Amino acid sequence: MKTIESYPLTWPEGWKRTVPLEIRRNWPFHRGSLGKHRDSLEDEVRKLGGINLIISTNMKVRKDGGIIVGQAEPRDAGVAAYFTYNEKPMCFACDQFETVRENIRAIALTIESIRAIERYGASDMMERAFKGFTAIPEKAGEYWRDVLQFPPEQKVTAADIETAFKRLAHVAHPDKGGDVEQWHLLNNARQNALRDIGAQR
Repeated sequence: MKTIESYPLTWPEGWKRTVPLEIRRNWPFHRGSLGKHRDSLEDEVRKLGGINLIISTNMKVRKDGGIIVGQAEPRDAGVAAYFTYNEKPMCFACDQFETVRENIRAIALTIESIRAIERYGASDMMERAFKGFTAIPEKAGEYWRDVLQFPPEQKVTAADIETAFKRLAHVAHPDKGGDVEQWHLLNNARQNALRDIGAQR
């Protein structure tokens, strides 16, 4: 399974944030690198049967989509993991800990715990548990093709999505005269577009 790293962080609608940032905890996930914990999350999603994993953080990424090595830890270390499970969009998010790798590891352990329900033969309970992680669908009129300004007939690639996102970000970003709602909508469209096309690095 190929995984996409997405920057900046797109926090799922309806999920509470840990505020203020200063109250976040330091969890003993210091062992292991960011890459190791990322691979662990990818492995848990794969074992679950999930596809099209997108890990959204405030860690900057290279042009090829990989996280830039050696950069400083972002002040907002939140992580949102989007993927498709049983043809339904899912999202797990965590921002309780001080580093991106700790939040990634927390999500991986959460998925591992839910998978245990299936191993014990209570699959109906697992389905019920997952209902709380179903990603909120896009609102009517806010389909990603409309937001990113792609015509219905155009075949879209991951590169097309990134180009459209960067072009529109100059207008939507709050620092450029846009507002938070516009920025959230644009980021949501980018995530949904990458998920829907099953983009690969």
